[in-house]
Amino acid sequence: MRVSVIGCGYLGAVHAAAMAELGHEVVGIDVDENKIAALTRGEAPFFEPGLPELLQTHVASGRLRFSTDMADAAGSSIHFIAVGTPQVRGGTAADLSYVDGSITSLAPHTRAGDVIVGKSTVPVGTAERLARMIDDLGTGAVLGWNPEFLREGWAVKDSLTPDRLVFGLPSEPDRAAIAEAALREAYDAVLALDTPLIVTDFATAELVKVAANAFLATKISFINAMAEIAEVTGADIVQLADAIGHDDRIGRRFLGAGVGFGGGCLPKDIRAFTARAEELGRGESVAFLKEVDAINLRRRQKVVDHVIDALDGEVHDKVVAVLGLAFKPHSDDVRDSPALDVAVRLKGLGADVRVTDPAAIENARARHPQLDYRESFEDTVTDADVVVLVTEWDEYRYLDPAVVLPLVARPNIVDARNSYDPSQWRAAGWNYRGLGRR
Repeated sequence: MRVSVIGCGYLGAVHAAAMAELGHEVVGIDVDENKIAALTRGEAPFFEPGLPELLQTHVASGRLRFSTDMADAAGSSIHFIAVGTPQVRGGTAADLSYVDGSITSLAPHTRAGDVIVGKSTVPVGTAERLARMIDDLGTGAVLGWNPEFLREGWAVKDSLTPDRLVFGLPSEPDRAAIAEAALREAYDAVLALDTPLIVTDFATAELVKVAANAFLATKISFINAMAEIAEVTGADIVQLADAIGHDDRIGRRFLGAGVGFGGGCLPKDIRAFTARAEELGRGESVAFLKEVDAINLRRRQKVVDHVIDALDGEVHDKVVAVLGLAFKPHSDDVRDSPALDVAVRLKGLGADVRVTDPAAIENARARHPQLDYRESFEDTVTDADVVVLVTEWDEYRYLDPAVVLPLVARPNIVDARNSYDPSQWRAAGWNYRGLGRR
């Protein structure tokens, strides 16, 4: 198929490369000239394992190209909308201006029978509105919805071998048939792997993504709420999570207590979901998500409190080494990053904050130049009064406490991800502090 992908940010660039890998002829469209120039050179504008190799292979073959001109989308039979839906300025609802703008700009370059497919995460009801917009523009194109479920750090794998596909179709049978046929053809190689497929309506397809993110956020905040109880009772949150995780109804994944979640999806999606539910007059149905959000944000201050306690309340001019800046490992994304937030809070208390990360230093520096950025782990922790693990990169998870000990000024470690064995670090002479641990 000839495929266009509108929006070449994190979602769009990965999706365009994956579509080329699946055998299609793909053009990616974006207004950012620098981003398009990098992609045209086969360079990923962000850190994502496996993406540079796909870009280089398919740009070189000519199967994948990028452009700033929407007219280059003409001739494609299927057009994926992959633009951002950030929070509106000063509010929690989703900003749909980029989605609306992409439809308006794309419409003149579509033909009757083309299929426009939404991949962006949007409030429920958006697809129906966009379908009416397309009709009003008189293009004859048909709308479908295909939510994404990418995990940063594993996005290439999730695109090529997803754990499920969801097709949201219009209610009119003839239009639904056109949209489903195009989506099945686009994902033919994926469906051949017996990937589960859910064919549904617009509203369900829109809700699938936000419901999944809301559930995951709730599970993370639940275990962090239990960690708050564990800390005042002497219980151990890791053992607690192990015990309840053996229950098949619960499962152990996403029960890692610590500093909480961040990034460009979960925080904004649960806030936008809450805002949309309130617009629909059903705010009480998801009111608990406000507490999920509050618990998550509270964990960041808890890490800061542990640092203050480790330093006996004297933070000013103390050297604090923060390991990690990205919101999660295998990513350079610092949007709503707990690690960066903790570092900035400590800096605000007068600490000499040194920070490092394998991939996210430049993105963090652009947002918070006031921090002391160090390229190497050793340089970061040397003469530190306290070391704080906040992003669990493998480079930091498997440190030998005996090797690190001679580098620091004071043997204080705050493990904000509960990644270390407390007994091992204490036996090596460290003052170990975890979240929700004895």
